[in-house]
Amino acid sequence: MLYAIITMLVLGALLGLGLGIASKYLAVKEDERIEMVTQMLPNYNCGSCGYPGCSGLAQALVNGEVTTVGTCRPCKADQKEAIAEYLNKTPGPDGKCLKVKV
Repeated sequence: MLYAIITMLVLGALLGLGLGIASKYLAVKEDERIEMVTQMLPNYNCGSCGYPGCSGLAQALVNGEVTTVGTCRPCKADQKEAIAEYLNKTPGPDGKCLKVKV
């Protein structure tokens, strides 16, 4: 019985160590601009832009699939300008800025 408990503790420790190492080296880094643009959008998640919620539109904007912020109908004009200015001036992980229109 004691041998089984010790074996399970050692096995658990080894698997935990393996998961810790894997999470450090296999982590997926997301573009920080996606979160910022999501916060700048109205967050109605209405889908009128054709994307599943505001986070979907933000990801499409940052990935370059959409080049105009105007696809978000509920977004106010000053918010659209702020988003376009942010994306045009903030470089991504590759060091390049986007060309986004209002």
